[in-house]
Amino acid sequence: MEVKRICAAYWSATGNTDKTVNTIAEALAKKLDVPLERRNFTRPSDRAQPLAFEAGDLVVFGMPTYAGKLPNKMLPYVQEQVQGHGALAAAVVTFGNRAYDNSLAELCASLEADGFHTVAGAAFACRHAFTDALGDGRPDWDDRRQMETFAAQIADKVAGLTDIPAPVAVPGDAAAPYYVPKGTDGQPAKFLKAKPQTDLGKCTDCGACARLCPMGAINPSNVAEVPGTCIKCQRCVRKCTKHAKYFDDPAFLSHVAMLEQNFAEPKANEVFL
Repeated sequence: MEVKRICAAYWSATGNTDKTVNTIAEALAKKLDVPLERRNFTRPSDRAQPLAFEAGDLVVFGMPTYAGKLPNKMLPYVQEQVQGHGALAAAVVTFGNRAYDNSLAELCASLEADGFHTVAGAAFACRHAFTDALGDGRPDWDDRRQMETFAAQIADKVAGLTDIPAPVAVPGDAAAPYYVPKGTDGQPAKFLKAKPQTDLGKCTDCGACARLCPMGAINPSNVAEVPGTCIKCQRCVRKCTKHAKYFDDPAFLSHVAMLEQNFAEPKANEVFL
């Protein structure tokens, strides 16, 4: 089956999904000797218009795992505004060294419903958004080699296709509920209303946190205020060069401590073709 273009499409709050998807897409474009285009829909302005593809495209579509599924505030965009129009797709999820649970199954199901033909799926372990104690340094060079191998396998599969393939089979249940975060006491950790705090002694009021927030939740006129919906993605914390953003919600911190206690052992990547 002829591929005319590789597209890297992704939502990436802290950069790990960006790195993963682009590594795979770049290797695919080189292997198949076709152009590469990037579609980053992380910021609200990037989601102002539908994201449309067409037959002849091979889209490496990436999303992070939030509580075992796709980020719930981004799912409506993926389900309602992304249009495959017969394009092939490799579904890729990243996860913060705990588990990807049902996120890959949900992404594959969403892409198939959007008019894509999924030819591959993968889950890659990355540094956790909440803490460097889980997956620190990942994706690393070994992960990158696995991503490039995955890209070569996709290219070989697509080159051998003579007809529309059956949807790729991946583990999980797209309709399963979200994972319930727990604290160190083993009880559900309820931090839905937690929002980032600002150390005014460090903040220079550069406004980067407001500009970069995937939800547009931070007040650009006063970055210490978060009047919008915060999804705890940690983009403001990770992107602040002055380290002025932080979370101090007790339930959130208890959940982070639980993760550090129980999920420090490096997890393997998984690919499906």
